[in-house]
Amino acid sequence: MVILGLDVGDRRVGVAASDASGTLATPRGVIQRRSRAEDFASVARLIEMFGADKVIVGLPLSLDGQMGSQARRVARYAGALARALNIPVQLVDERYSTATADALWVESGRKRRVQIDAAAAAVILQDFLDCQRAQRA
Repeated sequence: MVILGLDVGDRRVGVAASDASGTLATPRGVIQRRSRAEDFASVARLIEMFGADKVIVGLPLSLDGQMGSQARRVARYAGALARALNIPVQLVDERYSTATADALWVESGRKRRVQIDAAAAAVILQDFLDCQRAQRA
């Protein structure tokens, strides 16, 4: 089962995809946000391209687990995305994902740039995959 992971920001949506076994998440690029209709059409194309069966959307909860204004915006976006697609869309806690992706990016010797959004999506998706695997074990 291939799962698409999204890190939804105000200007960009980072994209990652799992392998078919649901073991490894890989950054796959960035969607520049224009309108919901264009965003959703881009996501639909990616679902088709990767053969995804599910979409995971990172929910930016506050450090104490509360839903702030950004988390509410992302939840509304994910709800609209779910209504526009024919596959399940699930929100997952994404606290620390951008910081983790940024640290990994710097550690690899690369300069910080827009692709950090895709790396954050991969962190979100990998955390989800790891939790799913642990629950099955």
